[in-house]
Amino acid sequence: MSPGNQTSLREFILVGFPRNMQICLIFSISLFLIYLLTILGNSLLICAVFMSSKLHTPMYFFLCNLSILDLCYSSISAPQMLFVVLSRERTISVLGCTVQMNIGHFLGSAECLLLAVMAYDRYIAICSPLYYSNIMNWKMCRNTTIIVWIGGFVTSVVPNIIKPLIFCTENRLDHFMCEILALLKIACGNHVIFQLRLFIVSLLILLAPFGFIVVSYVLIISTILKIQSNEGRSKAFSTCASHLIVVSMFYGTVVTMYMGQINSMSSILKYIFLIYGVFTPVLNPLIYSLRNNEVKQAFVTKLKHFSYPDID
Repeated sequence: MSPGNQTSLREFILVGFPRNMQICLIFSISLFLIYLLTILGNSLLICAVFMSSKLHTPMYFFLCNLSILDLCYSSISAPQMLFVVLSRERTISVLGCTVQMNIGHFLGSAECLLLAVMAYDRYIAICSPLYYSNIMNWKMCRNTTIIVWIGGFVTSVVPNIIKPLIFCTENRLDHFMCEILALLKIACGNHVIFQLRLFIVSLLILLAPFGFIVVSYVLIISTILKIQSNEGRSKAFSTCASHLIVVSMFYGTVVTMYMGQINSMSSILKYIFLIYGVFTPVLNPLIYSLRNNEVKQAFVTKLKHFSYPDID
């Protein structure tokens, strides 16, 4: 393929959306409401953690980072999908598509690492509570968070910058947004190198953290079962139940996509994406809020404070 053909492509056509306007209208309204709930839920959770001194702990510090990731991921996907589904052309520039792909891959990779860090935090809190304050100090939390964000960037964006995908003539993208697996299908050149690179990154970012989480929870559950009182077991399990639900939702879909048989699942990739790309960010703050008494109490306290500011 000549260099001229490689640079002639200027935009992609997103053909993943249905053509029926009634279905598109329902899709756009639903997506808009979910996006608003995502912004509202995660923003309230972040505000509650920052404004309540009782929530100034490592667990909630990591939870704030998770909410920031969810806010960013939703903001790079939902508004663009709303714009495209309501437009006639349903196009996106190659540059905009590439930027969206890299940012989405970066945020997804960082979330994988962050969920593993949160599992480690719960492991120390339950299995070694006497050493928790020494191990999970604020310096450790800050450094770990920096590693999570830098690690997500290095493993996802840097390889794409060093050797980017090349697009020739095919510009029909069967997806709702610029997701790396969908772009890989229409890229020209030798796909083996990119698939191998994606597989290696998936091992490092998906399977390694997921294996770490599984081992952590095996040890956590083993420790909880040794607690004598039912109340003690229930309290210990409640501190990690929300995280376990979030991990199950996120990794269940992401591992299926990136470690499964890509070719045989290509027709449903865009629907699997909706689970972790649209629904998970809006469900995360709900899960942590509804299942966590400390967060609910912080919300109630702040609402009372705003409603009756003169009352201490």
